[in-house]
Amino acid sequence: MALFKRVHLQLVLEGRKTQTRRTHKRMWKVSRAYAIRDRWFTKPEGRILILRRFKQHLGDISKEDVEKEGYMSMEEFRKAWATIYGKWNSDQIVTVYEFKLQQGS
Repeated sequence: MALFKRVHLQLVLEGRKTQTRRTHKRMWKVSRAYAIRDRWFTKPEGRILILRRFKQHLGDISKEDVEKEGYMSMEEFRKAWATIYGKWNSDQIVTVYEFKLQQGS
């Protein structure tokens, strides 16, 4: 299962978010599909297929990647990150997942 904040889940379902950066230790597996939802005990709203996984310094995110995250600008992404994780640290190493919404989801 993959949890997303409500606003991000909506972007995934609209096809506007195709990348996510995570700080968790548990790794999602490439080529595996995961149910997506915004809370633990709710019905899944779709499924994503993980296409690629790699590590990256948070500060190395490109403008193209910011758009794949569903944001219009780096500043918008940085503010959202700080809201979710408490602060922005360019040197922080995160896991990047590229995914696609599965058909029929």
